[in-house]
Amino acid sequence: MAVVVWVYSGGGEAEVRGFFPFLDKTFPGCRFERKTPVRQKPGPKANKAGTYGRTGQSLIEQIKQELPIALKAEPNKCDLILVFDDLDCRDSQEQKKKILDEISKIPECADIEKFVGFAAPEIEAWIIADWNNSIAKNSDFRGRHEPMRSWLSRQKKVSFNNPESFSEYDAEKDCCREKLSEALVESSVQDEVDRDKARFSKGYHTPLLLIEIDPNEVQKKCPLFRELYNYLNNFCRSA
Repeated sequence: MAVVVWVYSGGGEAEVRGFFPFLDKTFPGCRFERKTPVRQKPGPKANKAGTYGRTGQSLIEQIKQELPIALKAEPNKCDLILVFDDLDCRDSQEQKKKILDEISKIPECADIEKFVGFAAPEIEAWIIADWNNSIAKNSDFRGRHEPMRSWLSRQKKVSFNNPESFSEYDAEKDCCREKLSEALVESSVQDEVDRDKARFSKGYHTPLLLIEIDPNEVQKKCPLFRELYNYLNNFCRSA
């Protein structure tokens, strides 16, 4: 019987539509249940795609609100609490401690295992780390993936061997100075030839490409991904 993992994820459309299928495919020994972002009810008042996710401190506040409700409604059901967020150039150890300190204040989950994982700086780093199985193979970027890669490397200083190192922390904005996802969009519309072709879309391409990446390839180039991957691999196999 699969063990149950409650997932409290930051971010919006890309994370919802990409991260969860990625988890299901990569770690079949676990059953992942999405707790945040909270599912949108259909109707005219529903937020537009990609706008309802929380991140950073806002995600922590949401977890403090939602986790006790889930523990009360479904006691003894959860085997692991997994918190996942874009790191956005913040300090990973500092963010991890902040999250775990807040969760530990909820007495009902004292005996439940907890893990905090990050995509650094954003989940698109995983796509860049396995470029050959993601962008290079996608029909929307056929014949363009090499110029895109070259542009990202030259103009944006993206390291394809260490994509988690992209950009620097901006204290005023509490996030990266530059967004990796926006750099990917720019790379797909860099000249007149590209203007009438598909541009990279975080909402459409990111979920699509996350299913195509090879985790073994990504973990060689992304230390924070490797931490998450190794932990879940061991947990979902041994539980």
